[in-house]
Amino acid sequence: MRRRAAAVGGGVIDGEPRLDLDYPEDVRAEVDMNVVMTSEGTYVEVQGTGEHGTFDRAALDRLLRLADGGVMRLLLAQKEALGA
Repeated sequence: MRRRAAAVGGGVIDGEPRLDLDYPEDVRAEVDMNVVMTSEGTYVEVQGTGEHGTFDRAALDRLLRLADGGVMRLLLAQKEALGA
């Protein structure tokens, strides 16, 4: 295996960026975002949508930082589970 991939979802609720929204949070999120990254730290997909509003570059940057951290935690768990 050359590299692994992981994905997280998140969004902005009441002005606060969050990861891993449950259904009630997701339907009321102002912004919805999905991020897929590789174990090399490169992006496969970044998709953000202003569902009930718009977002600026600062909000995008905050969401990406959260997503990066979430994906890295998932990739570490994958690595540990695979024994690699």
